Order: sequence, then C-alpha cells, then structure tokens
Amino acid sequence: MSQAQGYAIELYFDPALENQVLKAWNVLARRQISTHLIEIESRPHITLFSSPNLLEPSKIETLLKTLASKNEPLSLAFSTIGTFPNTTNNDDNNINAANVLFLAPTPSVALLNFQAQLCDALKKEGVEVAAEYCVDSWIPYCAVAQQVPKARMAEAFCVLRDLKLPVAGYAMDVGVVEFSPVREVFSVVLGSSNVEQQQQQQQQQQP
Repeated sequence: MSQAQGYAIELYFDPALENQVLKAWNVLARRQISTHLIEIESRPHITLFSSPNLLEPSKIETLLKTLASKNEPLSLAFSTIGTFPNTTNNDDNNINAANVLFLAPTPSVALLNFQAQLCDALKKEGVEVAAEYCVDSWIPYCAVAQQVPKARMAEAFCVLRDLKLPVAGYAMDVGVVEFSPVREVFSVVLGSSNVEQQQQQQQQQQP
C-alpha cells in the first residue's frame, strides 16, 4: 500500500449541486481535455485546508464533529469560472500541474467564517496552517479540471460557460481525505449534533 502524499479537509455538496459539477467533469473528460480529477478518484469539493504532514485522525475527527455541531449547512452559489496564473512550465508536454480551471463561489460571510474557525481550531491542536489557508489569503474554489494542456484552456473555458451559472446549492458535509489517489478517511454532516438532539428530544416526548 503506497504512502499518502498528503491530507486535506474538504467541504462536500448536496447531491444536486455535486451532480452539476460532475457534469462538467464528464464533459471535459469526453472531449479529452482533462480526466485527472476522475483518475485520482476525487469528489467535487472545496478544499478548506491541506497539508503534506500526517494528521492524527482521532484529534481531527473530534475537532470536526465539534465544528460541524455549531454550523448548519452552508449556502453556496458558484458564480464565476477561473484559473490560477502559471508559475512553472513543462516544455515536454505543454501541461502544467497548475493548469486548473475552477468554479468559484460567492464568498459569503458564513463560508469564510467556517474556514477561519477550522484553521483556528487546527492551530490550537498544534497543526501548522500554511499561509494560503489563513484569513485574508484563502481562496475558495471547486476544481473542475486539472493539468489542462495550455492549447486547450480556451476550449475548456467555452465548455464551462455552457453551465449557465450561477449554480447554487449547499455544503452539507466536511471530511478528511488522503491523496493521491483520493481516499476518504471520514466525514461529518454539518449540524449533525443538532439533528441528533432533535431526534432524542422527539423520542423523549413520545408516550
């Protein structure tokens, strides 16, 4: 069994929103523009935190359960298509690992606060948080293509424009994965403890 290259904490969507993102992945794959996300067995998500270091699952699970219990599902609206500037070039195949196309959500206060709460909790557990995930630096996005050949970036943009943005829904779960390939370690439903408390109260009220 190969050793994990890193760990990430990710935000997952409701089924309808996830399917909208998967449609984009599949269209780009059928056109042979990018199949990377499918090949590494990823799932549509927004990365809240990532680290090359080993995360202690028991500590992180307790931390995420506490955080999830204090937050309801987050409203999301993917309103723009974007990419990151390339910093290196691969002359052999004209493909850059940074050739990423993504859907960017409108950065709501609730989403930004949730990610900030997560990083604060991680720091208290002694986990190092990279600058890109700190407040005022984190960029929320959902990747729809990676390692896109430079010559096909424009075509990929045109494909994504057919999505008829904005695409709206909810972030329902937060989970930890190791990569690559992607393997989910565990996930927690947002507002899960509130649901459990309501169920317990209903059971107690029943004659």
